[in-house]
This record gives sequence, C-alpha cells and structure tokens, in this order.
Amino acid sequence: MGFSYQKFLIAREDTLWQLPAAKFQRMLRDPQNHCLIAFAGQRVRTADVVVELVAREPVRVVRTTFSILTFDTEGHLDPEAFEKQQFALAESVVAPVLPASADDRHQPVVDASARFIAQGGQWIPSRDLARVIDEAALGQRQCARLR
Repeated sequence: MGFSYQKFLIAREDTLWQLPAAKFQRMLRDPQNHCLIAFAGQRVRTADVVVELVAREPVRVVRTTFSILTFDTEGHLDPEAFEKQQFALAESVVAPVLPASADDRHQPVVDASARFIAQGGQWIPSRDLARVIDEAALGQRQCARLR
C-alpha cells in the first residue's frame, strides 16, 4: 500500500489540467522562469488529491483539498499570495484549539483577517466537478498534463 499526490488546475470552463508536483515546486521557488501562459492574469482553482495505491494501482481518493492560485499578467505564479493563504488556513485550523491569552478574551473586536484570507484561497466544487476530479485522480478519466 502507498499513496500518490496529484495537483489539478481547473480552467474557467471546468477543464482539468494535471500539474506535476515538481513543476509546481519550480513555479513556487522561481516564478519568473516557470510560468503558465494559459493562466495569465487569472485566479485559478486547484484540487490537491491524495490517492491510496494498492500494488501501485489507485484504489480510492483519501483526501482532496481545494485552493486558488493567482497568476500575474505574464503567467507567473504569485508565491507570496499562495504562502499567505496557506499560513492563514493553518492559523484558522489551529486557532480554535489554542487557549486564548487573558488579553485576547477581553478584546471587543475579533481579528478574523486570517479567516478571510484563508477563505479567499479556497473554493468548493460542484458535485459533478468533484466526481470528475476524483475520476481523473484515479486514472478513470483523461486530462491534459501541464509541462
């Protein structure tokens, strides 16, 4: 048994593009030299899918998360926006379980900025699109692969 990780970009017309993890890492580390012209000037929906493998064959989707990537007008990924969203998401998950300080409990205003940033970097697919993403991740549906 093992696991596979796959990232998909979802174009405006719900077309799926598989983005290799190595390409995504290059885009994060060196956005000026690794761009995707097809997504220039867009906020693009993504799906990150973890698939369980048995004898190297996909058997089920274990977890899927949905986020949004921001590209500039030349197709360069905005790694700062991505990082900000990821940290805000982590903070929004961890904050409810951390004890509040005495000062925080007496504040009349709640700082929800992390929650708003995290929500701006997430989306929820339709049931049909979620099924298409699962099928692509399990190798039951063809989709183009970005290079």
